Amino acid sequence: MTAPRATPGGLREVGVVNWLACRIAGRAAGTGPPNLFMTLARRRGLFRGWLFFAGRLMPGGTLPRRETELVILRVAHLRDCGYEFDHHVRLGRRAGVREQDVERLKEGPDADGWSPRERAILTATDQLHHLRDIDDDAWTRLRTHLTEAECVELTMLAGHYEMLATVITTLRVQPDRPARAGSEGH
Repeated sequence: MTAPRATPGGLREVGVVNWLACRIAGRAAGTGPPNLFMTLARRRGLFRGWLFFAGRLMPGGTLPRRETELVILRVAHLRDCGYEFDHHVRLGRRAGVREQDVERLKEGPDADGWSPRERAILTATDQLHHLRDIDDDAWTRLRTHLTEAECVELTMLAGHYEMLATVITTLRVQPDRPARAGSEGH
């Protein structure tokens, strides 16, 4: 694995508030403070602004959490972003994303087993990735399942995780280690 281009900060580099937020996020994810968070937290105010924005999409979005995780996992797969993919496989389990769903996500929206709504969402996600747009036919199918406001959220969700995959890949953020039993991580 390539060495990180920007290393995770410590308490001094990220500040007390960010450090605490990173530790809480790590506990929720079953890891130590996430390397992504500790890296981004080096830009303290930017990190807090991003954390607020990201939190409004996941877990605070209006789309069902399972669908949110399907979108994130599909983007991570398309971007070949192992950090994002592995992290959201763990989070997705809690939201009802099963192992067979994860395998189908690798095949894409045309794989057998998706509901019509899931297929429309995943098709839109693929088009946003490949075309940077959603064609009229896919949009019409999507609108039979999602409100206009949900479509806005979906496009922002997919775009956000595309951006995040770019950051993770460019900065060479290293995988998080699972928290040891009885340990809070460092």
